[in-house]
Amino acid sequence: MGRYGLLIDYEYCSGCQSCEVACKEEHGYPVGKWGIRVFNDGPWLVDEPHDWNWHKIPVPTKLCDLCADRVAAGREPTCVHHCLAQVMKFGPVAELALELEKKPNQVLWCPR
Repeated sequence: MGRYGLLIDYEYCSGCQSCEVACKEEHGYPVGKWGIRVFNDGPWLVDEPHDWNWHKIPVPTKLCDLCADRVAAGREPTCVHHCLAQVMKFGPVAELALELEKKPNQVLWCPR
């Protein structure tokens, strides 16, 4: 079995933080700890007059184990399941890497 990871299309992330909330609830993380966090990149002007960079980027932390218990039970990680914008995919890293090649503005993450 190969390595598994997350492919996150941050270009379309709405910043709703449902992944953060679902992860905290699933794992019972206390205040100040997260398995995934949504960070802001921007806003900042790329080119005049209307080309702005402003992304919300979900970033798994060292606490993320890709919901090993859920995955073992045949379910997807809770962040993927609860993503309202449907910008997160879970699967084998080799397959996700092929999808990454097709579209820019995504990040591929896999735990150590």
